[in-house]
Amino acid sequence: MSATVDLGTVFKGTPSGKIIEAKGGTRQLRPHDVVIDIVYSGLCGTDLHYRKADMVLGHEGVGVVSQVGSEVRNFKVGDRAGWGYNHKSCGYCDHCFEGWDTLCSERTMYGVKDLDFGSFGDRAVIDADYVHKIPEGMDLRTAGPFQCGGSTVYGAIVHAGVKANDRVGVLGLGGLGHLAVQYLAKMGCEVVVFSGTNSKREQAMQLGAHEFVASKENPKFEGVKPLSSLIVTTSFLPDWDLYFSVMKRNGTIVPLSVSFDEMKLPYASLLMNQLCVKASLVAPRLIHRQMLEFSARNNIVPMIEELEMNEEGVNTAFDRLDKGDVRYRFVLRNPRYQGPAVK
Repeated sequence: MSATVDLGTVFKGTPSGKIIEAKGGTRQLRPHDVVIDIVYSGLCGTDLHYRKADMVLGHEGVGVVSQVGSEVRNFKVGDRAGWGYNHKSCGYCDHCFEGWDTLCSERTMYGVKDLDFGSFGDRAVIDADYVHKIPEGMDLRTAGPFQCGGSTVYGAIVHAGVKANDRVGVLGLGGLGHLAVQYLAKMGCEVVVFSGTNSKREQAMQLGAHEFVASKENPKFEGVKPLSSLIVTTSFLPDWDLYFSVMKRNGTIVPLSVSFDEMKLPYASLLMNQLCVKASLVAPRLIHRQMLEFSARNNIVPMIEELEMNEEGVNTAFDRLDKGDVRYRFVLRNPRYQGPAVK
């Protein structure tokens, strides 16, 4: 007989957009599952798209393993653990064999499957093969934003084929961009940050940028040397003609903006300069694990603001994130966690 796990308190979306506290249901602990008692959760921009859905919200959860299934070998009770966007894949299709579990046609992704639990709650029950150990030396308080934000930008850098000494642009210095700058700087790249105004210049340089371009003050990008790659982290689609103009021939652009607008590209420039516009979903498991290890080893830390995981805290975080009023990630602390002390 498998154990029944009470998911405790959860926070769900509603048609009005107000996040409400609710009683979570129960889940069976299957042989390959682990139970994670949630201590912290990051709030990701993608969560905004689901605040009106009848589902438990959140996908940047970290906490402590409190139960393990009978067949679990890679986790034990007391381990610090986290999970991200994808909870399961088939394991035998071409994409899975190639290490692309996030592209599996049977993938179990946030917002589409497992709507009864999320990281805005007390507990998660997930297949242990899709859970990641939090490395020693990484503060659990700041580990949540790595589970999607860090995974997304690190994966984009890997998929773009970025190398040490490459000149790489980061468009937008927000929840994703401020992590991208740190990764690229630690990788030995020449990092150029693009933003609308100079208000974030000092912060960008402190994070490791070597150059800062304020597009409203230099709208033609005069004097900006060409880029090998550009990581687009804004919440909106940019003026592609403008950014194509500063790309090296054979360069790569990776858009990470979550937008449902039509994407119109300057085709002649794309063709004549042999540019590559390459989509990048959240990182598959191997790259996610490497991202956590790289982050811990190089002391990469997201800049966070902490709020309590209750109705007031969750709604405040959603409302302020929607307005762009955060530098640069919200983390929600679960006041109901009663497990062993963690750091």
